[in-house]
Amino acid sequence: MSAQARPPVPPTAGPSAGKRKPAARRPVAVALKYALGTETLPRIVATGRGTVAEQILEVAFANGVKVREDADLVEILSAIEVDSDIPVEAIAAVAEILAHVYRANGTLPPEPRSEDFPEEDKP
Repeated sequence: MSAQARPPVPPTAGPSAGKRKPAARRPVAVALKYALGTETLPRIVATGRGTVAEQILEVAFANGVKVREDADLVEILSAIEVDSDIPVEAIAAVAEILAHVYRANGTLPPEPRSEDFPEEDKP
C-alpha cells in the first residue's frame, strides 16, 4: 500500500474560505468640555475618526486629560455637532464619567447640604 502526497491546500479553499477578516476598527474620539457651576451641560468640542481621533487622544494625553473608553457612548456623541450640548440620552453616562474624573482629580464638589435649599425644596 502506498501513500500519495496530497497537494497543498490553497488558503482560499480551507474552512475559512470566502470569509473576510474583520476590518480593523478605526478609532473614534470625542472631546467634552464642562465648566462646573457655569455651564448647564457638557459640550462637545471635538469629534473625529481615524487619524483625527488619534490626534484628539494625543492632545488629551499630552495635557493630562483623563480618557475613558466607551464604544457605545462615543458612537452617540460622535454623531452630534461640535459645539453642541450633549444629548439627553447621554447625560447619565457623561455625569458618571465626570464624577469619576472629578474624584480622580480631587475636585468633586461636596454634596449640597439641606440648609442650602429653601424650606419648600428640602429633601
